[in-house]
Amino acid sequence: MTAADPDVKGRTSMDKPQPIGIVSLGSYVPPHVIDNAQISAWTGAEPEWILERTGIRERHYAAPGTRTSQLAHQAAAAALRGRTGVASDLGVLVVATSTPDQPQPSTAVFVQHALGLTTVPAFDVNAVCSGFLYALTVTESMLAHRMSGRHGLVIGADIYSPMLDRGDRRTVSLFGDGAGAVLLGPVPEGYGVRGVELQTHSEYHELVQVVAGGTRQPLDAVARESGEHLFRMRGRPVRDYALRTLPKVISAALDQAGLGLHDVGRFILHQANTRLVEACTTELGVDPARVPLTAPLLGNTAAASIPLTLHSEHLRRHFARGEHLVLAGVGGGMTAGAVVLTWY
Repeated sequence: MTAADPDVKGRTSMDKPQPIGIVSLGSYVPPHVIDNAQISAWTGAEPEWILERTGIRERHYAAPGTRTSQLAHQAAAAALRGRTGVASDLGVLVVATSTPDQPQPSTAVFVQHALGLTTVPAFDVNAVCSGFLYALTVTESMLAHRMSGRHGLVIGADIYSPMLDRGDRRTVSLFGDGAGAVLLGPVPEGYGVRGVELQTHSEYHELVQVVAGGTRQPLDAVARESGEHLFRMRGRPVRDYALRTLPKVISAALDQAGLGLHDVGRFILHQANTRLVEACTTELGVDPARVPLTAPLLGNTAAASIPLTLHSEHLRRHFARGEHLVLAGVGGGMTAGAVVLTWY
């Protein structure tokens, strides 16, 4: 998918910010499929129970030794494909991930190198499953106010499979690996990002976490023995948080855009699991036909979830020019966010 970019002239800091929108999409999931029979073999949970509780049939795992930057590069390259000259005009490259290649430097640095670029500011954002929304907002703001006429690449990428407890049916049944990317660029007035709401509720930081691996708890033999290097989530409180918070951030972002729920063509929600997306849809009171699902075949791909779903839905039925979209989700922290944009 590509879109023609309008001409953008230089401006002073007193000028109105340049509207920024999505001008191209890309995604990538590794080929190896993990079905519910495999999850059953690991956990003892019946495949029917997994499907009933999660609505997930399968998920994709990266091959052992795969780096998050490799998935991110594949998605980024897809978003840039056919966009002649854009790679040399990038103003910023941001990777949203909570599974970086290594503690430092950032995963974005490795993606930049794989793309054959240099000088472009490249850095990571970690807001767990909300990370893509945070990264999108940061990039849009930078382009609108500081980098007139230039493009930004925003990638959500995560590899959760190595840090899942394969004996815990509550978590290992949910997550898959993948990456999604969007290319941001200038669009005409009335299009692009129209409203944003981001929130963090640190009082709930223990609901989703990997304890070991940082300065708080070193990744030593004791941590590995106790399983503190593995992903942990308190499912019921997370569900309650999502159902309570998601409608609020969506409403705030829509108010900022001067729109209502009835104006939205499609809602691209974080695919925590099929059942939670369905419950959020009911809580919002919108037609399920307006809320695409990728969780049944991809599971929860964390920061990649929203851009993967966005690209999948665009391939299924192209977004129409002028169609209003809501991108929204929650993540560990706890974090939440919603972005309202008008497609160009």
